[in-house]
This record gives sequence, structure tokens and C-alpha cells, in this order.
Amino acid sequence: DNRSLSFKQSVKRAVSYLVSVVGDKDIKEYTRKDANLFRDSLLKRSLTGTSITRILSTIKAIFNFIKTERELEFKNPFEHINYERSQGTKDRNPIPIDIIREIQRKCREKDDELRWLIAFLSDTGLRLAEAVGILKEDIKLQEPIPYVFIQKHPWRSLKTPQSQRKVPLVGQSLWGAQRILQNQTSSFAFPRYNKGKVTNAGSASAALNKWIKNEGYGNYTLHGFRHSLRDRLREAECPSDIADQIGGWSRRSVGQGYGNGYSLSTLLKWMKYIEQKEFNVGSSN
Repeated sequence: DNRSLSFKQSVKRAVSYLVSVVGDKDIKEYTRKDANLFRDSLLKRSLTGTSITRILSTIKAIFNFIKTERELEFKNPFEHINYERSQGTKDRNPIPIDIIREIQRKCREKDDELRWLIAFLSDTGLRLAEAVGILKEDIKLQEPIPYVFIQKHPWRSLKTPQSQRKVPLVGQSLWGAQRILQNQTSSFAFPRYNKGKVTNAGSASAALNKWIKNEGYGNYTLHGFRHSLRDRLREAECPSDIADQIGGWSRRSVGQGYGNGYSLSTLLKWMKYIEQKEFNVGSSN
């Protein structure tokens, strides 16, 4: 009951796929043959290995949950199914800093809602869904240190508990945030992707990645900004636990879960450092 609407929809979708292929049976009547037929049907849909894994994992979890809660004795036929998990997937390449700067420059020239979103992502490394689902009030420009507060909303959940965080706004992400607050009349930062009950991050991804491709950067996607931020922090020798807090990545040790984490001023120091370091390197060339 406390899960997001998107979670519920994904579960119902996976079950409907299963029933459409092998029928609606007593749970103990499903066989390994059924599981393999289901896998084959997913492969024929030309889904990526990642999508197939997500669907099969959902079905496997349902079977295990019912088995435990009802104290049933049967072997889960969806355990350890074989298939090519890398099918249809593409490497999410980090975007080189010189190309990031070119994209940012074009965003400022175009200066519209979609380009504000790209700029907003470019120097924060936010996940696309995190950014698309924010409210204007989540953007704190009047604070001594401008930042965006990434938090759970009814229309957009977060990937992990660590995803809730405050990220300092610097560089072109700060510019994008300023343009959003200056121009949007809706309570949403990006209202075009929040017209229903759930944030439509998929639509945003398609539109923005299409623009990036049309501009001549077809080897990269929006998610590349997130990979790049990690590399930029790594290149600056930023401590990994600070980088994890900035990016909302899962903690690697129990100790990282103690206390309130690093202050905004500490996070800002590293965000400003990579911005200034890259600028100086570019100037020397």
C-alpha cells in the first residue's frame, strides 16, 4: 500500500504479460517450461536485457512472497532463468568535459524549458526522474548556498533512501535553476512532464536525447552527465563518501550511515573545485 503508483503499474504489467502467455493458474501449477516460454515471449518483444530482467525479477519475487506468506511447498520455476542480459543495452558513456561545455553553450543560446532541464542536469549529475519531478520550491536560491532538495513526492518516488539529498547548484545548473524560477508559473519546475498522477520521465528522456543526438552528440545520452559528474569528482580526488552523498549513490559501508552526512558547505567546496579546475585547464589550452 505504501509503494508508488509506478511500482504498482510495473507489477500489474508483469503479471498481465505472464498470464497472456501461459495463462492464469494455481501458483503451484506453473512449471519451468512455462517460465522459459515466458522468457522467450519477452525476448520476441525486442525488449532490452535490463527490461527483461526487471520483469522476470518481479514475477520471481511475487512467487517467493506468496510461497513464504502462505507457507507453500514448491520450487519457484522463475529462479535462475538463462538469457542474454546485455541484449539491446548500450554503454552509458560519460560525456567529456569539452562536449559538456558545448552542450551547455547551446542550452544558453536556445534558452527554453528543455534546455533549462539539460543545463540543470549537466552540473548536478541528478537522475533525470529526480530533476523532472521537482517543485519550484525544491530549488533554494535564496539560501546562503543555493541548492536543490531532492525528496520523495507522491508523483515521483526515489530510487534509494540515499537519493534524498541536497545538491549545491553551481555553473550551468545554477543558471538553469534561475531560469526555471524566473519563467515557470506552475508549482512544478517542469510542468509539461507532470500533467498526470506520475512524472513522465520517459517522455522527457526521449525528447532530450533526441535533441542531443540531432546536435551531433549521438554517442551520449542524458545519463552520461551523471557518469561524468562521478568522473569529474574522481579526477579532483574527491573522497568517495562525499561523491556518494552528492550523487545519491548507495553507501558502501555501515559507517557511512551514521550521523547527518556532510554539510552543504563541504559539498559546495568540491562542486566549485571541479568547476574552477576544469575552467583553468580549458583556459591553459
